Amino acid sequence: MTQRTFPRPTPIVYARGDGIGPEIMDATLQILEAAKAELELHEIEIGQKVYERGISAGIEPESWDVLRRTGVFLKAPITTPQGKGFKSLNVTTRKSLGLFANVRPCRSYHPFTRSLHPGMNLTIIRENEEDTYAGIEHRQTQEVTQCLKLISRPGCEKVIRYAFDYAERGGRRKVTCMSKDNIMKITDGMFHRIFDEIAADYPDIENEHMIVDIGSAMVADAPEQFDVIVTPNLYGDIISDIAAQVAGSVGIAGSANIGESAAMFEAIHGSAPAIAGKNVANPSGLLHGAVMMLVHIDQTEVAELVRNAWLKTIEDGVHTADIRLADNINPVVGTDAFAQAVIERLGDKPRRLASATFGHGGEHVAPPSHPVEKKEIVGVDVFLDWDESNRDPDVLGAALQRLDGEGLKLKMITNRGVKVYPGGLPETFCTDHWRCRFVAEQQGGTVTHEQVIALLGRVAGAGLDFIKTEHLCTFDGELGYSLGQGE
Repeated sequence: MTQRTFPRPTPIVYARGDGIGPEIMDATLQILEAAKAELELHEIEIGQKVYERGISAGIEPESWDVLRRTGVFLKAPITTPQGKGFKSLNVTTRKSLGLFANVRPCRSYHPFTRSLHPGMNLTIIRENEEDTYAGIEHRQTQEVTQCLKLISRPGCEKVIRYAFDYAERGGRRKVTCMSKDNIMKITDGMFHRIFDEIAADYPDIENEHMIVDIGSAMVADAPEQFDVIVTPNLYGDIISDIAAQVAGSVGIAGSANIGESAAMFEAIHGSAPAIAGKNVANPSGLLHGAVMMLVHIDQTEVAELVRNAWLKTIEDGVHTADIRLADNINPVVGTDAFAQAVIERLGDKPRRLASATFGHGGEHVAPPSHPVEKKEIVGVDVFLDWDESNRDPDVLGAALQRLDGEGLKLKMITNRGVKVYPGGLPETFCTDHWRCRFVAEQQGGTVTHEQVIALLGRVAGAGLDFIKTEHLCTFDGELGYSLGQGE
């Protein structure tokens, strides 16, 4: 007699979240259960109730242990309280668990949903851990605040290589990089440069680069030309919502957040508290996140079963209020009825829309290591809070030049990035925030930390309020800092 072995259920963590979260999570779990997904469910509480207990992170410390142990998280949307002291749990989870790639498929379901772009079928892969979403902000003067944009080589390599791997596994033909490196030449410039380096490893996949502003416009106007888009964090957040809406509804789209040892799956929309508890929310976004989860844990047959049932449901005209149908013949249904309609169609396939087939979720390929470059300090930018003498740059410049010495000299002053001394234009508007660039007195010379500290002592001794510094460095002789506008 042949002994039959049964698959062991995959442990996952889920959270019902806030607003419409509990309703769409219950609907999603009902569909997964009916499809006989092999899951071992562990529930945690996150979001508003946790915030209200005084836990500013929005998640209990012991919940992190559960998440790390299972490594798979199905999360309903949450509400982050407005005001100071609360951090976005979405961002915190992505960064704490190292979920470096956010994957958001966006496609049209023409002719069963309204869309001006019936051929649209693209995926946006967004870097998920750095950029301005590092959340490092400071108020530095009465008038000026700052947000640091952090881009790292390993961060770029991981997400860009993942995008090409994703395209290769899914039979995609092209990967498009979007950045703003015509302005941010160092940060976005590195993203673009690494994209070109990695693209050379995938000769069978077409690659291109677009400036993000015209790229975003083309996503809204002609999305059919794109296949896979890879982009830094902030741009990806914006572009993916544009793409989801253009495709038909933000309420349909799900997303995956992929890391080396963990993954999180969710809808891309928010908690929508205004319609919570009314049984009108669309569970499709979270359901599609769950389908991506099933592919990730290699339950692809169940993923295809659920996805095809959903496609057949849409073909049959069953829809919630947010979905824009090609006609208005079919009545709107609520959350529970929509979930039941999907369950009733498990085992069916769509007649006109392409049936879903999924391959293995794939493993991330680690980026290569790179040789360490020689780093040398050649100067320092000293940022001042200065609001005296009618903000005359010449007055400030004269005061700072008196501080030259011990290997450092003033080269220029900028205000909001524009050079105002020496030789600035009187029309340039100035705030109370000044970048004062000191460089090595000797042409091609280097600067020590001790010289920088001594300079700051002289600045403080002159009664000037320095608020931050940035070293000016070269790496193997290449500038590691931007010039001032007009320098």
